[in-house]
Amino acid sequence: MAANGSSSDQKYKFLIYGKTGWIGGLLGKICESQGIEYVYGSGRLEDRKSLAADLENVKPTHVFNAAGVTGRPNVDWCESHKVETIRTNVVGTLTLADLCRDKGLVLINYATGCIFEYDEKHTLGSGVGFLEEDTPNFIGSFYSKTKAMVEELLKNYENVCTLRVRMPISSDLNNPRNFITKISRYDKVVDIPNSMTILDELLPISIEMAKRNLTGIWNFTNPGVVSHNEILQMYKDYIDPSYTWKNFNLEEQAKVIVAPRSNNELDASKLKTEFPELMSIKESLLHYVFKPNQKTPVA
Repeated sequence: MAANGSSSDQKYKFLIYGKTGWIGGLLGKICESQGIEYVYGSGRLEDRKSLAADLENVKPTHVFNAAGVTGRPNVDWCESHKVETIRTNVVGTLTLADLCRDKGLVLINYATGCIFEYDEKHTLGSGVGFLEEDTPNFIGSFYSKTKAMVEELLKNYENVCTLRVRMPISSDLNNPRNFITKISRYDKVVDIPNSMTILDELLPISIEMAKRNLTGIWNFTNPGVVSHNEILQMYKDYIDPSYTWKNFNLEEQAKVIVAPRSNNELDASKLKTEFPELMSIKESLLHYVFKPNQKTPVA
């Protein structure tokens, strides 16, 4: 860490929710590497008093919410646990935003972009992505329905920065939450181009967004789209030449999942304008994920 980095970052103190989660854990590591003071919240989102106590005790400069219910092993869990999903994803997130607003604090909220699906104005392969201002059109899963609801309500909180994350990927190919790890272990996969989020590149950007006190809704994905087959071909080329996979279509997929899944392209122009160095999804996949993990002979 550069010497000047330590002095300039002493003015920051981050309060992070989601210590046991994937993104929350990575945020702590990034803060450590940047010399930023941070504390994990001990309160639970569904308990307003515990959140208020955290804010009072920690006195943070910024708050990050990476807590929430995605369901294990996947979002189908939410279909049969609706009240628990509402309690955390809707009530809890709103409570934290509300308390932060009272204290004049920016809340960086890791949300989801799985609230859209391709439609007649945003057709698959057209390159026309959904914008930050667009109204969600996918409520096929209860998880997505709650996330769309809370996004709409959070628009009224001028202190909230909503980051629409999609199909998150990291360089840790052993992590079961990693989209690459997930699809590489499936018996069959669909093959649909989607916007995705490379955490190794984008999480440090989210910390910079906090420092800039950016708020509002942001499509938090790398520019462009990549399909399941393109990712698995990279996996085969860089990691395991013996790897094979089978495809199936959405109708066949529907028979083995409870709730439909979102497929879309988000327009990342707003983020790219703020951070011109942002790589396209395929560039980022190679740079941050496949080349550092390469096991095949270098061509």
